[in-house]
Amino acid sequence: MRMRKIAVLISVLLMLSCRNENESETSPLLQLSTESIVFYANGGNSILNIVMTGKTWKATINESWCLLSRIESSEQITNLTITAKLNPTNKTRTASLSIVMDERVTITVLITQTTETKSPYPGYSNWKQPDASEMSGNAFKIASSMKVGWNLGNSLEVPENETGWGNPKATQTLIDSVKKAGFNAIRIPCSWESHIENSTTYKIETAWLMRVNEVVDYCLKNNMYVILNIHWDGGWLENNPTYVKQAEVNAKQKALWEQIAVHFRNYNERLLFAGTNEVHVNGDPNEENFEVQMSFNQTFVNAVRSTGGRNSFRNLIVQAYNTNIDYAVNELNLSSDSVANRLMVEVHYYDPWEFCGLEADASWATVKNLWGKDFAQYGTISSWGQEDYVLNQFRKMKTTFVDAGYPIILGEFGAIKRTSLSNSMQEHHLASRAYYFKYITREAKNHGMVPFFWDNGSGFFSRANGSITDPQGLTSLLTGASEGNYPY
Repeated sequence: MRMRKIAVLISVLLMLSCRNENESETSPLLQLSTESIVFYANGGNSILNIVMTGKTWKATINESWCLLSRIESSEQITNLTITAKLNPTNKTRTASLSIVMDERVTITVLITQTTETKSPYPGYSNWKQPDASEMSGNAFKIASSMKVGWNLGNSLEVPENETGWGNPKATQTLIDSVKKAGFNAIRIPCSWESHIENSTTYKIETAWLMRVNEVVDYCLKNNMYVILNIHWDGGWLENNPTYVKQAEVNAKQKALWEQIAVHFRNYNERLLFAGTNEVHVNGDPNEENFEVQMSFNQTFVNAVRSTGGRNSFRNLIVQAYNTNIDYAVNELNLSSDSVANRLMVEVHYYDPWEFCGLEADASWATVKNLWGKDFAQYGTISSWGQEDYVLNQFRKMKTTFVDAGYPIILGEFGAIKRTSLSNSMQEHHLASRAYYFKYITREAKNHGMVPFFWDNGSGFFSRANGSITDPQGLTSLLTGASEGNYPY
């Protein structure tokens, strides 16, 4: 690449040396690799090569849907990356990019974005005539039928190897135990990226589809509801809500969901799909991150619906940014759908984290072993995230979504069990934790949120034989579920 740049520069200088010797001053030269760029509707990146003999160039563009990797440079040979956002309209649009050198020489590049979508992967939708049989339940009916849910965590979402994070393979015995305990819905976090047999076509390994199918069937044999998603999956989807990655991620999302949807197309309404998990960037998000994450949701909905059959009516779950309640309330735009009343919203809840998940004191917080105002007499509780905070957060979700026609999946909640405390503190901790489960589960249901407990293998059940390992926590959670009543 270095030699190529030198060769281009030598060529430019030779051109200048051949100019008319009678000219008193050589005009600065500005050259671009192209003066027109075309993007497809799904956006993407294009590289513009810039060569000059002047001192500096500056770039401006007249449309916000086009982004520039830089706006000026003093280098004589430069690459400028132009990123087009997804085109949400049904019209071709244009933008004008101006490159100005030394405030004297200007070249304009015409940028066009069509309405045609192009993917590097083949289409897998294999559309079939819509089939409404055994699909009569709309979002509220299905949500109201879910008593309480459980997560098969740290299993099928483990990249490459279901047992790679310490849990044995899920069995019918385990799922039977979960059902017998009182759960009638299971969320299956799932990995797909590490089970691609061909990176060119992005085809999922048949063996993996069949394994996921097997676990789904474990649940359906118990007449349970099942939520199947694309989970962390190495972060290719979850960690990339940016314009630069938008086209690539949406192309993969489309290819995967078309295949998943076709494979499970004949399953009835007890199977639901959830597009993503906790899509986010490190640090505070901006409008770019929110906008791109919404495009992931829309791609998911479009991909599933494009397969037809029972998927034309299947209930689908879209996520708030980072599945965060405040981001849901303030930033989530519901996806467009071809069928009415078949969308749900997903958020997660682990507040306050110093009680729910913090394992060692940090600069911003110290570990709290207790939760709830009645347990403050036994030790320090967090200054936030107590019962009044829970009610406030859940009320916002009800007002914003449930009252507007969208039930909510509380896809994950929980609190770790601390086991190295003094005898009395250990007792109060376990009681406090059980109370947390009961309170969250009850109030979630009271506010239209279907609660799914996060179990990573160290929760309520032995993954080896299905036996109950935490009867106190389990009983309290199920009590909360029985006390709560959906407002629909």
